[in-house]
Amino acid sequence: MIRVNGDPLDWREGLTVQGILEARNYRFPLIIVTVNGQVIAKPDYGTTRVPEGAEVQVLHLISGG
Repeated sequence: MIRVNGDPLDWREGLTVQGILEARNYRFPLIIVTVNGQVIAKPDYGTTRVPEGAEVQVLHLISGG
């Protein structure tokens, strides 16, 4: 089990940041993701594996003026 923005999500072997975004249907153009407090670069979403018990934060940035 992991937590995404405080909500539980079933963990499975090989789960990546990209897998979490797809499971949660997060498709915003400006997203920041942290895993256990570490910022993950967007090019690494597909290769960064999320460990069991991780705390994941997904922040949707909004631009404006």
